[in-house]
Amino acid sequence: MNRALPPIDTEASLPTAGNNAAYHALGPEVVLDAVEGLGFVCDGRLLALNSYENRVYQVGREDADPLVAKFYRPERWSDEAILEEHAFSLELSEEEIPVVSPLVLAGRTLHRHGPYRFALYPRRGGRTPELDDPSHLEQLGRFLGRLHNLGAARPFLHRPTLSVEHFGEASTEFLLAHHFIPDYLVERYRTLVEDLLGTLRAAFDGLGAVGILRLHGDFHLGNILWRDNAPQVVDFDDARMGPAVQDLWMLLAGDGRERSLALADLLEGYTQFRDFDARELNLVEPLRTLRLMHYAAWIARRWSDPAFPRAFPWFASPRYWEEHLLTLGEQVDAMAEPPLVWA
Repeated sequence: MNRALPPIDTEASLPTAGNNAAYHALGPEVVLDAVEGLGFVCDGRLLALNSYENRVYQVGREDADPLVAKFYRPERWSDEAILEEHAFSLELSEEEIPVVSPLVLAGRTLHRHGPYRFALYPRRGGRTPELDDPSHLEQLGRFLGRLHNLGAARPFLHRPTLSVEHFGEASTEFLLAHHFIPDYLVERYRTLVEDLLGTLRAAFDGLGAVGILRLHGDFHLGNILWRDNAPQVVDFDDARMGPAVQDLWMLLAGDGRERSLALADLLEGYTQFRDFDARELNLVEPLRTLRLMHYAAWIARRWSDPAFPRAFPWFASPRYWEEHLLTLGEQVDAMAEPPLVWA
């Protein structure tokens, strides 16, 4: 079904410096006022949840279950991109694929309170799935097969594609241009990432045409709630276009043998709903490398937010950058190894 995007108030969607300053100063009273402005009666209880990219709070209500309020970082996504994320999760919910979707209130999922954009979600609890349990992996595979079937139905129009240019080249350019890397490591970093980027381009180009579809994009254990012996998935903030394996590889842990066994269990469930192109296994280590590069640049891009130096004080230390280069060097070797085998 071609769901129309839920509307939003017709205001400018681009961030401003003033909006960034207000976002950094977002406090409890504003959060409660915003939620109550949509007609909910709050009981004053407010719990900040573990999120840095956006500000996310559990908001208590009188005589009702708490809500989760997500306040979007101004420079992160346009309104159109946020609404695509919302529409995708609502499509999944309509197909009874267990994701936590935003509440639709007065026909809208994205709301404004002063300079802030926010959405409300039902609170869901759950535990972490057990990746050493084959039945959990098989269920997660079934979930992803169904998600990818819907994700392949049409593309995102306002969200990017996972690429070497975005996650690799742009990340490198930002770190070098803004002088985050200690001077004595800069040339070593340049030489290493030049080799890495060449290897990454060859990995993607050498694979030929592979399917590109709408993904969750950040499918790790922190975004999976296990309850009633099944997964419920949250946080589609990183949803984008990309190859299917991006949503699978973060579930593979341990040494090569352990990852191969986990892959078999995962794809046992996945292929009950969707075929998997085994050539994409050649992208597992390249995608891991891109995530490492992007993560360092993500912290750097957010360093002006006071929450980031408090949360990541080690980022400004020479030791972090020495270890980061060692990790990237290990990825050079990892990408030279044969890919995982799907038996």
